[in-house]
Amino acid sequence: MSTVETAAALRPRLLGRTTVKVVVGLSVLYTLLPALWLVLAAGKKQDALSGGSIFSLHDFSFLKNLRNLFSMDDGIYTRWYGNSLLYAVLGAGIGAMVSIACGYAFDKYRFQHKEKLFGLVLAAVMVPQTVLALPLYLMASRTGLVNTFWSVFIPVLFNPFGVYLGRMFSQGYVPNEVLEAARMDGAGELKTYLRVSLRMMGPGLVTVFLFQLTAIWNNFFLPMVMLSNQKLYPVSLGLYTWNSSATTEPDYYTVVIMGSLLAVLPLVLAFILLQRFWKAGLTAGSVK
Repeated sequence: MSTVETAAALRPRLLGRTTVKVVVGLSVLYTLLPALWLVLAAGKKQDALSGGSIFSLHDFSFLKNLRNLFSMDDGIYTRWYGNSLLYAVLGAGIGAMVSIACGYAFDKYRFQHKEKLFGLVLAAVMVPQTVLALPLYLMASRTGLVNTFWSVFIPVLFNPFGVYLGRMFSQGYVPNEVLEAARMDGAGELKTYLRVSLRMMGPGLVTVFLFQLTAIWNNFFLPMVMLSNQKLYPVSLGLYTWNSSATTEPDYYTVVIMGSLLAVLPLVLAFILLQRFWKAGLTAGSVK
């Protein structure tokens, strides 16, 4: 093949690589710019924010904004943050265990109408959570749970998508031969699940936990419908109320931005600490 023909053959390949690099670069820029804006704006003075000089290297007041955040409205942000941690961490932990157990049961056991019931689970995955807010409110109202911790906590424990993932992880991680060997050794079903199956499904459990944690931490509409007591608000709803007040009281604007920055940190920390298990969980069943 001549040099001209070789260059002609390589040109589409190089053009394709360049296009991919440009698209990836634009995607990274689109993703990082809002995060960069949040980090810089959280440490700016009120005048700098209103003047639009976010990306300048002047007018920083990070520590003052941080003090204002935790002193605003008698330090209620600390209460909101603690509520979010309680809702998200405890809810994601229990919800992940429930989802994994249900998915394991759908995979390993035979019972009447199993596939039809699993079809209902898949149908529930496609239902937007906002559609369920009003029925959940009416149910909570009938049981006297409106404006309580339980009105927000109980609904997040059950996640149809987590059940679906639990079944997929059970198929990919737990061979039937291992269960048969455990039963032949005299282990009961509960003991087999807790000591054998659950350990093998550890990466899947972490993956479901991370999905649950992110969804609950960012949950906004359900608490807005259920709660009227500000002491029960999660941080997302609390920042929304402050942001609504910022139109009339500009002092809220800086604390909303600082609060938003701190609200991102638990999710970032969770993904950093658990990413090894998360990556393993996402590749479940891809290699046999």
